[in-house]
Amino acid sequence: MRKIFLTLLLGLLLTSCESNLWGSYDDLTPTASPDVFVTVDQGVTPTWTPFLPYETPTPAPTATPIPIGPTDTAYPPVLYYAQSGDCLQVVAAHFNVAPAEISSSASLPEMALIDPETPLLIPDRLRGLPLTPAEHMLPDSEIVYSPTALSFDVGAYVSSRHGYLSTYREYLLSVGWVNGAEAVQKSAIENSINPRLLLALIEYKSGWVRGQPENLAQTDYPLGRVDIQYRGLFRQMMWTTMQLSIGYYGWRGGTLTDLTFPDGTTLRLAPDLNAGTVALMYYFSLQYNYTDWLQVIDPRVGFPALYEELFGDPWIFSDMIGPLFPPALTQPEMSLPFEPGRVWSFSGGPHPAWEMQGALAAIDFAPASAEPGCLESDAWIISSIPGLVVRSAGGAVVLDLDGDGHEQTGWNLLFLHVAARDRVPLGTWVEAEGRIGHPSCEGGVATGTHVHFARKYNGEWVLADGPLPFTLSGWVVHNGSGLYLGTLTRGDEVVIARTNGIFDTQIIRQPGE
Repeated sequence: MRKIFLTLLLGLLLTSCESNLWGSYDDLTPTASPDVFVTVDQGVTPTWTPFLPYETPTPAPTATPIPIGPTDTAYPPVLYYAQSGDCLQVVAAHFNVAPAEISSSASLPEMALIDPETPLLIPDRLRGLPLTPAEHMLPDSEIVYSPTALSFDVGAYVSSRHGYLSTYREYLLSVGWVNGAEAVQKSAIENSINPRLLLALIEYKSGWVRGQPENLAQTDYPLGRVDIQYRGLFRQMMWTTMQLSIGYYGWRGGTLTDLTFPDGTTLRLAPDLNAGTVALMYYFSLQYNYTDWLQVIDPRVGFPALYEELFGDPWIFSDMIGPLFPPALTQPEMSLPFEPGRVWSFSGGPHPAWEMQGALAAIDFAPASAEPGCLESDAWIISSIPGLVVRSAGGAVVLDLDGDGHEQTGWNLLFLHVAARDRVPLGTWVEAEGRIGHPSCEGGVATGTHVHFARKYNGEWVLADGPLPFTLSGWVVHNGSGLYLGTLTRGDEVVIARTNGIFDTQIIRQPGE
């Protein structure tokens, strides 16, 4: 129930986060960082010649949507088979039709996920428009850190290739010196991006995995983002994972439908693409003009060909695990992540799960406080559901709900900004309402004490407001008009997300909820 009066000067509380806005405090180091480039075996040369035009990246502008007409075109409808993660509203956005115009021999849920391979008949309203190629580059499971990468050993792979990456070292403030493989693994697990994908992109752009960089740009900017604030491997991966996430989850959420290239060319994304292909198309569209981009995405001679050369056929990996979101998937019942009877504030509506852009999968809660800012708190973050602690370090706790010990499989919950004091240890089995730790500002950029809370399934961040809505003690999360805005609703009750902790943000979990 909502409190009916102001409590403990909660209105003074100013709390928000940007997840790990810069990955972690690692990325707030000065540009003249103590990165070093140690001696490598100069006799190793790459077997792949990187394709390396270094245009200045230009962010893709928001495209003007094509009006949805009330009548069909003269063309016959398109037969489309639903893919993992599809829902009616998103498929409609991809095809530029209204949801009501989509028909099927199967029963279509209005808000939930559509089972993969469900046949859909959709008006062909995009015919004649300039579209991207429709061929899929990589499966979704090779973009996110999915079960396909469970047995992949980043360190062993990098070492066996004897390239520049195998002897590279970089200094990160949160953990100290890391080698190249450790930097890749850290970026992969924090962003839930497949480490094979990161290695393939590094090799494609600079040849670091199997050979040596050929110039200063490749040495300082191994992923092609030539910008002093992104100098060094880890910062390059920060930018790369963020762009991949924008593409992947923008397609997943139906908000990304067009690409604009540095040369001004604009294309509509082919409506039957998968999220993983869109992630790569978007990422490469920021760095290559249209004609070069066509070569880069070509499965026969471009990046997908290199990927298969390095790791084998990615579609075999995908077939082994099946769709990332299996049929009839629902969120298990979860409670609010704090103890009953305590006043908390809904301090952040849907916003990116890790970097400052990407999957709008996270929400924030802050405990009542008499003062604003980053203060030590005795309030407890509690487990919303039973699970195994598979990560507990650097302000983060990850709870694995299926208990198999892997955060790449099944449902997993991320709690971020958990204080080191009293934080639940790695390997602990936590029952529902078991204590996780205290909210804080640790583990990333934050303006006040709080907990950042997000879900993953099979390695994919699950959007907070989508076909698998974030539901906690019966409260359902909804997007707002911008990042960190939004609401919680339960029946006719509404809690509004704000950073200042005033009355309409307050929520108290009752015993048994």
